[in-house]
Amino acid sequence: QVQLVESGGGLVQPGESLRLSCSTSGFIFSRYSMSWYRQAPGKEREWVARITRNAVNTKYIESVKGRFTIARDNAKNALYLQMDSLKPEDTAVYFCNTGGWDISPFTYWGQGTQVTVSM
Repeated sequence: QVQLVESGGGLVQPGESLRLSCSTSGFIFSRYSMSWYRQAPGKEREWVARITRNAVNTKYIESVKGRFTIARDNAKNALYLQMDSLKPEDTAVYFCNTGGWDISPFTYWGQGTQVTVSM
């Protein structure tokens, strides 16, 4: 029943930008903190950014602070990640899910969207 559909990834050069979107259904979106996670080849999935249910508070891993901005639209049950000044080390499959940082996500994961940053 839970649906998490990520989109917006692509192949870009260092310094360029991407905006990721996450369309959700099957749960009361507005009652959950939401996060973006990513998984690079050969590495474990890591939490990247979190936004509270009222969109007032956000948290980011140190490596993306000042470059990434997480946002949400509760009327659309949608989550976004604006990624600026992209670096090769940002290359990964990006996923959305509930929780993040100190809160465990749902055990269901979507397909993710591939972000590749390369010359």
